[in-house]
Amino acid sequence: MPRKVKPTPSPTGWRRRIARAPIHLYRWHLGALIGSRVLLLTHTGRKSGQPRQVVLEITGRDPRTGAYHVASGFGPTSQWYRNIRHSPQVTIQVGRHRTAAVARPMTPEESGRAMADYAPRHPRTARRLMGICGIETDGSTEDYYLVGRDHIPFVEITPTRGK
Repeated sequence: MPRKVKPTPSPTGWRRRIARAPIHLYRWHLGALIGSRVLLLTHTGRKSGQPRQVVLEITGRDPRTGAYHVASGFGPTSQWYRNIRHSPQVTIQVGRHRTAAVARPMTPEESGRAMADYAPRHPRTARRLMGICGIETDGSTEDYYLVGRDHIPFVEITPTRGK
């Protein structure tokens, strides 16, 4: 059974600069260099109303709808996660392709299934994410399901045009 062993505050200082560095690649029209496993999410600040950006790893994709799945590694208190709950109309960019989209927080059960599906495909990244998030797990599919259900919410981002 997974358990949270330490809080996971958002990065500050030089860690924040490193985490946000990929945003600059997108701004310089070099997003294609990052590859197709990440996307640039442009969302609206819930208090400021200003555009905000974050680069997120794509954890899965729904082949029927073209929706992308991403995880909020810092949990439901992440600013981008709170912002999309307030205003789900977003813009995403994967490589050079940019499109309008709608973000929908997945249910705890959907998040659990998404995490259980993601972890075996990317075991090293999943273990690293658990360390960053302060979660101890035995590495089983069942544990990863519980991590997604109870600790790491997932979001489904569906393009609204150019699917």
